[in-house]
Amino acid sequence: MIQLKSLKSFKTTLLGAALTLAMSASVSAADMKLRFAGTLPADSQGTKMMKQIEKDIESANVGLKVSVFPANQLGSGEELFEDAIRGNIDMVAGFIYSHKDPVLEIASLPFLVSNWQEMEDVMLNQDSAFNQIMSERLENLNLRLMNSIPVGFTGIVATQKPDDWAGMGDKGMNIRVWSSSLMKSTVELIGYKATTMAWGDIFPALQSGIVDGAICCTKQDAYNIFAVSDVGKYYVANDSITDTSFYYVSQKTWNKLNAEQQTVVKNAFDKASADFFAWNKDNDAKFRDKLISKGYEILEPSDAEKQSMKAKVRETVWPEAATTVGEDVLKRLQASNS
Repeated sequence: MIQLKSLKSFKTTLLGAALTLAMSASVSAADMKLRFAGTLPADSQGTKMMKQIEKDIESANVGLKVSVFPANQLGSGEELFEDAIRGNIDMVAGFIYSHKDPVLEIASLPFLVSNWQEMEDVMLNQDSAFNQIMSERLENLNLRLMNSIPVGFTGIVATQKPDDWAGMGDKGMNIRVWSSSLMKSTVELIGYKATTMAWGDIFPALQSGIVDGAICCTKQDAYNIFAVSDVGKYYVANDSITDTSFYYVSQKTWNKLNAEQQTVVKNAFDKASADFFAWNKDNDAKFRDKLISKGYEILEPSDAEKQSMKAKVRETVWPEAATTVGEDVLKRLQASNS
């Protein structure tokens, strides 16, 4: 009798274990799969941060799996933006263009910040007017801002040395700008001719001489994308524009997540944004040296020359920005950044 009871107990234990395994397999099979797309090269630090986000979300064991697609595998920055609006892509790490909303031009507002501390105060602070405005406008487009990604300052990669490179005079060269009227006005004001061009066209355009340079990249990206391929000879570091990308999520995807999942996803993005900012700040000088080691000449105006350029650009371009983004938006930014 004792043996019979023991056998029944053993069978009950086995049945319970089998049910537990079955339930676990069912939960695993039902994990929501999130497509996370980016534009940076597969071996870049930005893509490493995407992989960190993947790991942090999946290790939380809240029923989410993440597939990372870097290096424009699922499309350009503009295409990813469109697909996230539609809900075809769940999460994106990339620049936000203003083709859907002119107010998003504030991401290209010249001399909004002038140094790393200001960048942290404005771009990394989720309570700043900048991030509040970006969040509000993205919400209108069925997107949810997770966090900004302040990577550094955008410089000019050039194949020839600009004339009067530290001043406001004619530079004697044509450079690529992205699809931003503010960006075009800025580079023309400081003496360049400007040609609007998509990111993917820069490399062949520089190689073939269609343009003499491109305002496009931090020192890190200038090295990883251009210098290692022996494209370009000069890097102009006037610190006029921040290279700020964003982590954002399709609102359609966000609405499918429960509260616990939303918390895990948000925390993963917040951590990555802070980590990536710290890494970029710490490595800025390192990539400056790497550019020099590849034969680049770094052209950096003095602080006084930068301040003179900043005053002229704010005086001339910022009023134009008011007609693009709205006087009320510009006043919110000025009030929080005075």
